[in-house]
Amino acid sequence: MSQSTQTKDQMNPNESLVLTVGEAAKLLRLSKTTTYDQIRQGSIPSIRMGKRILVPRAALMRKLEEAIGKVG
Repeated sequence: MSQSTQTKDQMNPNESLVLTVGEAAKLLRLSKTTTYDQIRQGSIPSIRMGKRILVPRAALMRKLEEAIGKVG
């Protein structure tokens, strides 16, 4: 089963539920500046916890699947 179709109960326990902006940038192969810009524009899902901005892994994967569906 691919990671993108896993439920939260089936997720690898070694994977964090959230990514830092830097981790999301590396995963998406974007610069941190571009990632922050896309978060501000709402293109990349995020949550704020205090002063930290976190990217929920499952929401990011869903967003990518939606984008692939529109293209393919």
